[in-house]
Amino acid sequence: MTTFADPDSAGTAAPETDVAQERRLVTEIPGPRSVELMDRKTGAVAAGVGTTMPVFATRAAGGIVVDVDGNHLVDLGSGIAVTTVGNSARRVVEAVQRQVAEFTHTCFMVTPYEAYVAVAEALNRVTPGDHDKRTALFNSGAEAVENAVKIARVHTGRQAVVVFDHAYHGRTNLTMAMTAKSMPYKSGFGPFASEVYRAPLSYPFRDGGLDGAEAAARAIDVIDKQVGAGNLAAVVIEPIQGEGGFIEPAPGFLPALAQWCRENGVVFVADEVQTGFARTGDLFACEREGVVPDLIVTAKGIAGGLPLSAVTGRAEIMDATHTGGLGGTYGGNPLACAAALAAIETIEQDGLVGRAREIETLMRERLGRIAERDGRIGQIRGRGAMIAVELVEEGTDAPNPDLAKAVAAAAHQQGVIVLTCGTYGNVLRFLPPLSISDDLLNDGLDVLDAAFESAR
Repeated sequence: MTTFADPDSAGTAAPETDVAQERRLVTEIPGPRSVELMDRKTGAVAAGVGTTMPVFATRAAGGIVVDVDGNHLVDLGSGIAVTTVGNSARRVVEAVQRQVAEFTHTCFMVTPYEAYVAVAEALNRVTPGDHDKRTALFNSGAEAVENAVKIARVHTGRQAVVVFDHAYHGRTNLTMAMTAKSMPYKSGFGPFASEVYRAPLSYPFRDGGLDGAEAAARAIDVIDKQVGAGNLAAVVIEPIQGEGGFIEPAPGFLPALAQWCRENGVVFVADEVQTGFARTGDLFACEREGVVPDLIVTAKGIAGGLPLSAVTGRAEIMDATHTGGLGGTYGGNPLACAAALAAIETIEQDGLVGRAREIETLMRERLGRIAERDGRIGQIRGRGAMIAVELVEEGTDAPNPDLAKAVAAAAHQQGVIVLTCGTYGNVLRFLPPLSISDDLLNDGLDVLDAAFESAR
């Protein structure tokens, strides 16, 4: 077993696990057992369910995923920003074990239980703003986004919803309509829900020099002309886009939109499904510019790997819906609630907001060194442990999706989990768990460095 660094030293997380926190390849990727399981998947699982890597996990802890062939893979994806506190985090595991021994389900709408209320109280406390709040719990990010729209429509008596270029909000019918990218999320699945309109986002790398205020004015002009404030229930936006390419709007863009919403009685909804719970070096990404949303949507990192999501917001908006209008059989399942309380405690007790900023410093320095010698890196962006590089044809800003695929594939072959994203498929995104050690993160970035060289 690996000997961990001193947990009191700077830049280490020292997860409490017997899973060695080191990259280790004992077979080619994929190994023979994974190949066998992939053959079984092909015969049993719908073809529409794809996988990023052709390996099957058997254990995971800290910053390591162990596959069925015994390979130890460096996790720079966190299950798409879900295992933010680290896979199999001690407090989460213990809380779920206690809860599963007591009861697994009653349905909160039938016989309620304290853990649901405690999670709502915690979210009301930690989300931006000191106003009176209410929370409702659901299962997935898409489900929570849909319910935020429902709530906004009831509160305002209006129907229209505005979303943005490059947005991703989910795979249900309404959230597909709200999502910008056709393939693979929307193609062939229409018709989609109506009364969803799209406005231009602030995209500094491709905006021709527009600052945040100018980009907001452009978006508001489109909204005014194509929708009209009097018809608009909600503006829904990711403070930093996720699947769309980790696009961080220029400073001033979000505050200007939020102010316009306040002035026009429009509900401002922050979709923090991917950015929430310390991921960006703030507990929530919209806090960086002091933006207080009317409603905030959370999921992914909320419960350390268990399915849970939430809508939290101003009491007068959340309470507008009639009794029975919100809910769901599994929403706020007791196991997920136990995990969420433990994950929030871990973030607060282990200083993971600060750890995310340490990870940002390390990653920007390492990626910056690669960019100095490789003109195919057009931009390094993001915050905290949510960092991306946009790849272009050298000397231009033309998207280079082939390079993104090649670098990711080379990293995968060397045992590093790397994800791609972006409207053009040309963005590498990094979402390491906040429990990852500097040594393990640097090893993963060494592999990435070599992958860029091999892709020339």
